[in-house]
Order: sequence, then structure tokens, then C-alpha cells
Amino acid sequence: MEDAKQKTKTHAEAKGFSVFYRQCEAVKRVDLAIPFGLVTAIIGPSGCGKSTFLRAINRMNDLIPGCHTDGELLFDGQNVYGGDVDTAVLRRRIGMVFQKPNPFPKSIYDNVAYGPRLHGNLSKAELDERVEESLVGAALWEEVKDRLNKNALGLSGGQAQRLCLARALAVRPEMLLMDEPTSALDPKATARIEELIIQLRGRYTIAVVTHNMQQAARVSDMTAFFYEGNLVEFAATDDLFTKPREKQTENYITGRFG
Repeated sequence: MEDAKQKTKTHAEAKGFSVFYRQCEAVKRVDLAIPFGLVTAIIGPSGCGKSTFLRAINRMNDLIPGCHTDGELLFDGQNVYGGDVDTAVLRRRIGMVFQKPNPFPKSIYDNVAYGPRLHGNLSKAELDERVEESLVGAALWEEVKDRLNKNALGLSGGQAQRLCLARALAVRPEMLLMDEPTSALDPKATARIEELIIQLRGRYTIAVVTHNMQQAARVSDMTAFFYEGNLVEFAATDDLFTKPREKQTENYITGRFG
């Protein structure tokens, strides 16, 4: 009963939240509550603000000159843009997997161990356990357990993306952000990542940006549709795809534009 109650809680919430690139308002006064422990998909055409919104949750947009925000974006009830927020701690609590696999030019082991070494003081045995746990969580352990000291740049695209997921899991985040995580992968590798998203549901709150509406329908519990920086509609995935409330949503999911 407690789990069911917990899953209805809001984990991250935008309140009148905007993101600006200098004078351009890329995300426009969005109100959106991302529920705890579920998979939320963010869909919409290119340039609609979905990736900008996703990156705002763990303040990755801070790295872009001229980018600033307005309104509130809360994580566990705390405004992530408050003056007392440590962005390093925030990014440990909210992990991220990017569009293109970006393994470090290090061994497979060192890629996964990087975060725990940075954020903690684990013994060698504890670090070994964390690396194995994370690679198992990313469904990569059986493929790489005998070559952990090999350079990660030798992995295939799908393996590299799962390594990046393992690297994110290694610091034991509470939320995972995934920005078009399969757009650079072939169909087989894409299916593996989708399976992982479904398996990780419940253990983490997951927000995934995707251009692929079929993917959103397959993996998510909730779906948010963005258009020209606005949140047009947010609903249970089944409802949004079968009985959208907004005409603009219906036009997009039926292919009339986008």
C-alpha cells in the first residue's frame, strides 16, 4: 500500500517555469508534475523545448552561456535554482543519459567507477561491488565482465549507451533523465534500452525525451506533449494517445504536423 501511495507523489515539479536563451523563451511558463517512480515521456517536434526542459531539471543548461530561468522547478520540494543548491549534489541525485553514447576514454571499469570515486570514499571491494551492481542494472555485466580493463571506446554503440546508463546508476541516483537515448542506435540496441527503462521503472523516477511516439507508448506511464515551448497536454500515456483532450495533441500524434 505504501508503494502505491509513494508512486502517486510528485518527485519533480515545474511551476510557471520558463527557460530563456538570452531573450528567446524556449520553455514557456510550464506547470508539470513528474510522479515518483514512474516513467514520464516528453514528446513533441524538434525545437519545441522538450530537451531544454529535461536538462533544466538537473541544471545542465547552466553550462550554456546566456541561459537563465524564471519560475520554480522543484525536486523533492526544493527549488533546484535556489541559491543554496549544490549542483554537484543535484546531478548525483538526478542522473542523465545523453542522446549519443559518450564513454570516457578509460577502461570499462573506470567509466563506471568514476562517479563513486568522485562522490564517495569506497574501499576497493565496495567499488568492485558497485561497478558490478551498476553493470548488472544496465544489462551489460555478462558481456563485459571478462574485459573490464579494456578501453570503453571499443564497445559497440548499444553497449556504449548501456555503459553510460551504468555510469549514471553507479552513484545511486533518485531520478534518471534520458535525452533521446536511442536515437543513435540500431533497432536491436534500441529494444535493449527500452527493456531497461521498463525494468528500472519503480526503482527510479525516469523522464525520457523521445521523438519516437511508438517508443513513448511502449515505455512510459505518463506523457507530456510540448509544442513551441508550451506544455500542451500532460496525461496518462494510454489516455493521451487514444483520447487526447487537445486538438493540437491529436494533430501531432496522428501525423498531421511535426
